[in-house]
Amino acid sequence: MVVAVKVFKKTTPNGKVTVYLSKRDFIDHLGHTDPIDGVVYVEDGYLQGRKVYCSVVTVYRYGREEDEVMGVKFSKEISIASAQVAPSKRDKDPMTAVQEKLVKKMGPNAYPFTFNFPEMAPCSVTLQPGEDDQGKPLGVEYYVKCWVGNNEDDKGHKRSTIQLAIKKLQYAPVVRGSTRLPSSLVSKGFTFSSGKINLEVTLDKDIYYHGEKIGANIMISNNSRKQVRNIKAYVVQHCEVTMVNAQFSKYVASLETREGCPITPGASFTKVIYLIPLASSNKDRRGVALDGRLRDDDVNLASSTLVPEGKCPIDAIGIVISYSFRVKLNCGTLGGELMTDVPFKLLNPAPGMTEKERSVTMKKMKSVDRGRYENDDDDNIVFEDFARFRMSRDEIE
Repeated sequence: MVVAVKVFKKTTPNGKVTVYLSKRDFIDHLGHTDPIDGVVYVEDGYLQGRKVYCSVVTVYRYGREEDEVMGVKFSKEISIASAQVAPSKRDKDPMTAVQEKLVKKMGPNAYPFTFNFPEMAPCSVTLQPGEDDQGKPLGVEYYVKCWVGNNEDDKGHKRSTIQLAIKKLQYAPVVRGSTRLPSSLVSKGFTFSSGKINLEVTLDKDIYYHGEKIGANIMISNNSRKQVRNIKAYVVQHCEVTMVNAQFSKYVASLETREGCPITPGASFTKVIYLIPLASSNKDRRGVALDGRLRDDDVNLASSTLVPEGKCPIDAIGIVISYSFRVKLNCGTLGGELMTDVPFKLLNPAPGMTEKERSVTMKKMKSVDRGRYENDDDDNIVFEDFARFRMSRDEIE
């Protein structure tokens, strides 16, 4: 069976330059990140002494545009890699299989390029804006920019400039599972009465895939004179914005139950609670972190941030994401609340996971129709336009 190779393309507004990328999502494997490999095709006779440049740019927005006053900006735009692509000035790097296919198909006017993400580059994250927020959403974005100019400092014309949005993501380990399940045990005593209320929460896994239900086994033992009135459970998304040293949390799934309540003095209660954190359930929640652009059909909640051994998450300039399962017990007006958090990881499924798990999870993650394809049966290449990443003319400058 012949397997077609999918390639993503985008053409400049004047139709003279086309950029091809082998993929839009680049995976951080902790030890290394997938290289950004592509090909630029230029029509005959268009350059006339000019040159084609490409760069990889990261945009880090940590404040709203409407709050920018007196020249103070709450965003950083950094070019993490840049090179002259046509005519090439660098030594020719070994081409990938996709680049070889494209260069062979398009001839001498095709110029390959390869860029690498720097170590500890942050993953793509978008913070969902509120209804009253104006301007671009907060978060970390990447795009490949290609333009035609006389030199690298020449910004070029918008009709010969193109931007292709890409994402840097992390996958869960191929084999998940731990010898020790995440758990927490807390107790609460009371000033004017003896005894304590004990709460133990244990999760059934330490790593979950997007779309999976999270199961928590809750054990309550009431050795006090107070009563437990109700039980509340939440999946909490924690965000740390390293640029401004800010932290905030959002509930992305919740449940309140009175089953087994009131839990009277001397009684015990055990229950398994399931919650499913989904981006679709938090469409109108301001500040919820997502792993892509809001208009994407297959957008997920932002994945947990993984770091290599010996590294600290705050070493990266970005937004650090973590999750916890929170349980609250209402012990009455005078008794207050008993609360505990159990941390876990929420990630994209790895390509090497079992086929059964992958099919079930991917049904919830991916939309059925991803756009129109242009087939080339001769070379087994499938071209897909960057339709869902298309930018307005005002953005291409």
